[in-house]
Amino acid sequence: MLDHYRMYAAYNGWANRLVYAETAKLDDSDYRKNLGAFFGSLHGTLNHLLAADRIWMKRFTGEGDAPSRLDAILHEDLASLTAARETEDARLVAFVDSLTEERIAADFTYSPITNPSVVTHSLRAALTHVFNHQTHHRGQCHAMLTALGGPSLSLDLIYFLRTEGTEFL
Repeated sequence: MLDHYRMYAAYNGWANRLVYAETAKLDDSDYRKNLGAFFGSLHGTLNHLLAADRIWMKRFTGEGDAPSRLDAILHEDLASLTAARETEDARLVAFVDSLTEERIAADFTYSPITNPSVVTHSLRAALTHVFNHQTHHRGQCHAMLTALGGPSLSLDLIYFLRTEGTEFL
């Protein structure tokens, strides 16, 4: 499982770089335009992804700042949001690299923001959610980018594996 999560952490950073590079080509009004996604715009959705990752990393490590809202706008401008995203992606890679198979299989307990109660399941389930959540909202970003006239990005995991090497195959 550890190799599986290392692959997903590396893929996550790669896919985020592609989405952010395409987003950087937009003018500010398109970047902030409400296109009907769950968090409205690319600005809202990319901020949500960073907020959610910070919340999960605080749960996983006990360290770092975590917003108290899933719709928090952590950065008003794309340049600082991009830098923060790159830092968070590196943080996620380092966290996964610090894990053992035993820790991944062990119980993990936390309290959700949306329903403050105690939840316990394996760390494996929580990590799977984090990467799936990123993929879900990157898909929304992809749809918004293409709606704004951008190219259809090849974000599939297999493209990452083909471009980044075969160490995960």
